Amino acid sequence: QVQLVESGGGLVQAGGSLRLSCAASGLTVSRYTMGWFRQAAGKEREFVARVSWTGSWITYADSVKGRFTIARDNAKNTVYLQMNSLKPEDTAVYYCAASGELRPEFGEYNYWGQGTQVTVSS
Repeated sequence: QVQLVESGGGLVQAGGSLRLSCAASGLTVSRYTMGWFRQAAGKEREFVARVSWTGSWITYADSVKGRFTIARDNAKNTVYLQMNSLKPEDTAVYYCAASGELRPEFGEYNYWGQGTQVTVSS
């Protein structure tokens, strides 16, 4: 059974940093494209970042480029999202997801975590 468990969310002031973790079981993160998404209250879920299983393709949403970094620790079977210079508009539930596609579209993620809340105060 595949499980993706996010952690590391919380309340932070604008300009601060958080590091989210996504611990995987039942799948090997080095064999999947791993992505981070977020959903703010009253809004649709949106793409944040992804890293392909080859490690060659790393993509970020324009809104987080230069502030967020996605990384994968194969030994720990965990994916991270380092978030710096946080803004109030980054407030959302953040989800980890896994896809068997190299460069998946939104609908091509096979597995999802339950999410972790990030709140950025102004």
